[in-house]
Amino acid sequence: MSAKKRTVSGALGGLLGFIGMSAVAGVLVTVAVTPALALSGMTANNTINAFENLPDYLKVDQLAQKSTIYAVQSDGTPLALASFYDQNRVEVPLESMSQFVQDAAVSGEDPRFYEHGGVDLQGTIRGALSTVTGGGTQGGSSITQQYVKNVLVQKCEVLNDQAELDACYNEATETSPERKLKEMRLAIGVEKTYSKAEILQGYLNITLFGGSVYGVESASNYYFNTSAANLTLSQSASLIAIVNNPEKFRLDQPDSETNGAANGYADNKQRRDYILTEMLKYKKVSQEDYDAAIASPIEPTITEPSTGCQTAGGSAFFCDYVTHVLKSDPTFGEDEDTRMINFRRGGYDIYTTLDIDLQRTAENTIAENVPQTFDGWDVGAVATSVQVGTGRVLAMAQNKVYSQDPEVQATGGQYTGINYNTDEDQGGSLGFQPGSTYKVFTLAEWLKEGHALSERVDSARKSDWGTFQDYCSGPQTFPGYNPKNDANEAGTNYSALQSTINSINTGFLGMAKKLDLCKIRDTAESFGVHRADGAELEKGASSVLGTNEVAPLSMAVAFAGIANSGTTCSAVVIDRIVGPDDAEIAPPASTCSQSVEPSVAAGMAYAMKRVLTEGSATQSYGATSPRVPMIGKTGTTDGAKDTWMSGASTKVATVVGVVSVTGDANQRASRYSFDSGSAATARHRMWPDIMSVANAKYGGDEFAEASTNVIQGAQVAVPDVRGRSMDDARTALEGAGFDFLDGGVTDSELPAGTVARTDPAAGATASNGATVTVYSSNGAQVLLPDVVGQTLDQAKTTLAGFGLASSDQAVTDPNQNNKVLSMSPAAGTPVTKGGTVTVVVGKMGAAG
Repeated sequence: MSAKKRTVSGALGGLLGFIGMSAVAGVLVTVAVTPALALSGMTANNTINAFENLPDYLKVDQLAQKSTIYAVQSDGTPLALASFYDQNRVEVPLESMSQFVQDAAVSGEDPRFYEHGGVDLQGTIRGALSTVTGGGTQGGSSITQQYVKNVLVQKCEVLNDQAELDACYNEATETSPERKLKEMRLAIGVEKTYSKAEILQGYLNITLFGGSVYGVESASNYYFNTSAANLTLSQSASLIAIVNNPEKFRLDQPDSETNGAANGYADNKQRRDYILTEMLKYKKVSQEDYDAAIASPIEPTITEPSTGCQTAGGSAFFCDYVTHVLKSDPTFGEDEDTRMINFRRGGYDIYTTLDIDLQRTAENTIAENVPQTFDGWDVGAVATSVQVGTGRVLAMAQNKVYSQDPEVQATGGQYTGINYNTDEDQGGSLGFQPGSTYKVFTLAEWLKEGHALSERVDSARKSDWGTFQDYCSGPQTFPGYNPKNDANEAGTNYSALQSTINSINTGFLGMAKKLDLCKIRDTAESFGVHRADGAELEKGASSVLGTNEVAPLSMAVAFAGIANSGTTCSAVVIDRIVGPDDAEIAPPASTCSQSVEPSVAAGMAYAMKRVLTEGSATQSYGATSPRVPMIGKTGTTDGAKDTWMSGASTKVATVVGVVSVTGDANQRASRYSFDSGSAATARHRMWPDIMSVANAKYGGDEFAEASTNVIQGAQVAVPDVRGRSMDDARTALEGAGFDFLDGGVTDSELPAGTVARTDPAAGATASNGATVTVYSSNGAQVLLPDVVGQTLDQAKTTLAGFGLASSDQAVTDPNQNNKVLSMSPAAGTPVTKGGTVTVVVGKMGAAG
């Protein structure tokens, strides 16, 4: 049976008769009943009030845009480090879009855009006919209707629940007459609320241009490496062609069989040329410009946008830290996931604290001195600089290439997504032992408790250090704990100053014995120091020497606090946040608190300056230029597994280190040598490089002068207890304000068991509370009797028990003949019997 050709009126009549007041009829009746409204936007009567008010759910929200993290260069210009987006979009005003692209959109998508009131009657009827004849709902959508559809889709995109998002998207895009009717009504509402210019601007900013590229500005950047303002006629038409079918007409798939580079992007060109023809038809371009555009080939310059911190190069780890800070900022949402989603969609400009000059120096000196990988050693290198007084992080670098892709990380040890400079919950590692750099907190507590730098303590190495005070957990003992000094120093009575200058382990344990372990921990915490894994700082005897695993950034903040007269400011990495509406948003602020009194900080600085000029950090000091007043402290962990150099001027604090990321490696071993020199001394090559730039750029002032009381303390004369019993000596010394330390037995002429000598010696002055080491006599020595003037025979009798050696000296005085003229050792010298005494005897007539 042959099919009968149906007329338009017949089709409509049959359909309407079949379904009555169906949704399709509603579409057509709506358009037919309100032609003036649809065409001109005139006010409707009460029967169609549904068109008058734009529903709240279609209010135009902020579109998803990419957010960008910047550093600010020395000349004040921003340098983009990385961008983040779910949709690669940058909103721009209509005046920042080429007139070509505006005209291409209207000519190609909606030629009667400036004439209708939201719905193009001709196009809608054409689309409806397609529907009723079985072709589905298609075509005929005005720019305003397309804008409505995109707004509804964008409202779905912000949903975090995937099921809700899918349901929302299906509702916004389903092929149905009901959806089309809703779209029309909303389009008319949009036209009642917004101007044509606003609608066209919104449309060109919201629409999809393929993949994750949204909006004409990002599309211009991506496809042609230009801005929307500078698009040519041909480029404009090609971009608007993509809008019609983003997957079919996109220009970033050169191998496409139908739209690839080999065939001149034929699909896109066909649509582009149609748009150009429409532009000519509606007199938007001249014949000459049209001919040139039609003849021009499509030549995309695909420019991948930066996305994620991996695009930040050597600053990637700093960038990663910034993203973790943003995740903790309630400005962006209630929880971490929401904050990051909002950041990726929010169009924020984040201006960071990074100093590009200092950062590049840190990156370069690490690259020059520590390789990314080393055979048989999981080597890491770090550098962090913090501005004194503000907490602003100026530099953060390490010897690895940043990647969060497990497949990339698996290709080599040079790749990691872990930031060695920060805490675990900030994208960092579990931390590293800081070694002797941690001793500065014992020094701080020492001075806080009123002890002086010149005060001496028991610093002899011992297998049992006895009981340490601990107000948190009660007195503590650590049997078998017997650390040695780095250079095997054997001194027994070092001052706090000497212990600091030369980093004497036993000296600091002796200081800790006179303090409280829990108070030392409290002082460290007051400087912002904490374990990188989030656990509580350990406070055993070994912690005094730096066994807590902390992040280098924590130590940089602490050293900045010391340099800031004892006021520590928490780390911050963001100076400004600018929202998508150009409104300033308050960034996370640094909090500053007084860790120690300025007088204590001055005493710490006094000792730590001498670490640089005469102690364990002279290599770093000598290589720094220009020099300003600086403080410093070295650190080496057990077995030289990790080596550190930390220090500061009054403007910038810097911590550098070479660490074993996993496993152990003795950096002092000859096999651990880099092209630049020993691994153990790389810190003294890197720290000066960074601080030289910091000093040149920021300068540095004198540190506050330490008081005499802090340096010397209240000076007390050491009593003379020689010859007294040890118990009497203890009573006398402790009564004078000193601590008594039994130094053991020594050779002396005094009676065995009595005091032979003290250190400091009797009559010398020492700080109140200082330790005086007391040595008891073994009675093995005698005072050498005086034999000068005796004959040689008499001298032999007097010096019985000693060996005697003699020599002659010519004399002219008869009274000196055969008499002892001198003796060595001199009379009165304590000596052990059995030794030899040499005498000179006078002889008349002897040869001269």
